[in-house]
Amino acid sequence: MSQHHRTPRILGTLLLVATAGLTVGVGTQPAAAARGTTATPFDRVVPAPASAEAGGSPYKITQGTRIRVDGTSETRRIGEYLAGALRPSTGYSLPVTTGGTGGIRLTLGSGPFGDEGYRLSSGTGGVTITARRPAGLFHGVQTLRQLLPASVEKKTVQPGPWTVAGGTVTDSPRYAYRGAMLDVSRHFFTVAQVERYVDELALYKINTLHLHLSDDQGWRIAVDSWPRLATYGGSTQVGGGPGGFYTKAQYREIVRHAASRYVEVVPEIDMPGHTNAALASYAALNCDGVTPPLYTGTDVGFSSLCVPKAVTYDFVDDVVRELAALTPGRYLHIGGDEAHSTGHTDYVAFMDRVQPIVARYGKTVIGWHQLTGAHPAKGALAQYWGLDDTSAAEKAQVAQAARNGTRLILSPADRVYLDMKYTEDTPLGQDWAGLVEVQRSYDWDPGGYLPGAPASAVAGVEAPLWSETIVTDADIDYMTFPRLPGVAELGWSPAATHDWDAYRVRLAAQGPRWEALGIGYYRSPQVPWPA
Repeated sequence: MSQHHRTPRILGTLLLVATAGLTVGVGTQPAAAARGTTATPFDRVVPAPASAEAGGSPYKITQGTRIRVDGTSETRRIGEYLAGALRPSTGYSLPVTTGGTGGIRLTLGSGPFGDEGYRLSSGTGGVTITARRPAGLFHGVQTLRQLLPASVEKKTVQPGPWTVAGGTVTDSPRYAYRGAMLDVSRHFFTVAQVERYVDELALYKINTLHLHLSDDQGWRIAVDSWPRLATYGGSTQVGGGPGGFYTKAQYREIVRHAASRYVEVVPEIDMPGHTNAALASYAALNCDGVTPPLYTGTDVGFSSLCVPKAVTYDFVDDVVRELAALTPGRYLHIGGDEAHSTGHTDYVAFMDRVQPIVARYGKTVIGWHQLTGAHPAKGALAQYWGLDDTSAAEKAQVAQAARNGTRLILSPADRVYLDMKYTEDTPLGQDWAGLVEVQRSYDWDPGGYLPGAPASAVAGVEAPLWSETIVTDADIDYMTFPRLPGVAELGWSPAATHDWDAYRVRLAAQGPRWEALGIGYYRSPQVPWPA
């Protein structure tokens, strides 16, 4: 096991919470803070801010508080989002207005924030969040939510008070790509379930939702030119349930909702392997012209598109064209993993033909890291899912591609696969990549993880949730929390803030917030949860 310990950056000035008259030490949970009756100190925010300085008097949200925006449509929409989050628990009207002073102010302006950074200043006169782009304002709103008592997340009126600690946060992300993947192929999830997951991701400044839309067990997106992919290939799932698929209108709704949370959707059509649902739908896609039966098991590596057939590339072109037209984001994921039934020569030939198709329709290729065994297109990203004990040769192949210009998304399975069991007793999940407790999922450094890969080649991190054993919202929540916030912190926070002993205290403070939000989570014994 490789662990990277750094000098803790605990934001020491924040441990003195002048606003509450309390001294908060690492490893403690003040009773008042746990009950939600005092201002939350800045050192409880997840992901850890790049810079924070506590000081001055707090601001108290009252019946007279207004949310003031600068008049742009996106700023107003973010203001309405914030008001919608705060109104149920506070019982206040919190009108969204332009002009005036005081209250909560959201404004776009100049500053060293980048596309997603922000500055949050709080004092007696109000709270001001400033950003260069709307995404930064939205992320600042998530920080503001965490600075309020956990009970602010409830859907019924709570007693308050609603106090925000005084001080300033100046924040921007370490990596531009901070993702989570949801496998809707092994088990199908409805639009409402996916949108609920998007809302949970947004709480921790995750900005990418990777949707695994096709696999052996189910095809989940309507394709007009190949309709049986969805109607037949989407008619089952692991264990033989009814499956399902998204119409184009439903997929657009997911994309729209994600965009409203500043989350970009990356659709994945896995190929040439993991394709039994497609092969079962159309005989022509099989080399022998015979459709296999639909598949409801969990084995991998047995299926393959027929690489020599011209119709295969007509199929790929049609699917990519229709999916690209539905997807405003930059990326389209073509899979490429576990193609054990595709010979190496055929695999390389397939990837060489498919990557230009993706480019033709205006998208950038993402593939699992096996893509580096072919010829990654210029600008392509490779998603590394290997383990600590993955062969040195495989790691070297990925690192060489990184040195040649292929950027990496890091998703090591024995660190951030959210479907891995926490312990042997975890009721859900798998253990082929080992057991992944909360500390293991957090305590590694993306910048130095893959030997020989330049730190500059790392585009970011992503936490995949495969759904062989995942069926309900409760299943998603239990396997995602508390590990996802740690992955989000690896993607957002400066490396200097990375310290398990400090993080576990901040993570513990999130527990009451999840309870208020109705998120059921695994109470890891590694984390000092409030009683």
